[in-house]
Amino acid sequence: MAEIPAHNKPITLDDKIAIVKRELGMRKRNYPNWVTGINAKMTPAEAAFQIAGMEEVLKDYETLKLKNEGIQTSLF
Repeated sequence: MAEIPAHNKPITLDDKIAIVKRELGMRKRNYPNWVTGINAKMTPAEAAFQIAGMEEVLKDYETLKLKNEGIQTSLF
């Protein structure tokens, strides 16, 4: 297997949001296949938990981005 080269630039908040969105999309595409059949890799409950967790991470990053841009995200 080829070695992955080192990443040498700072990973920005926008980069993190894009990475999480990509990961979330991959989970939503692949997990339905991973919970069925004789060789299931996870339970439907675990798949739902993992997807929900990644959605929460995305919300956290998006909220942080709005706060960094000076946009109010809550009334209280």
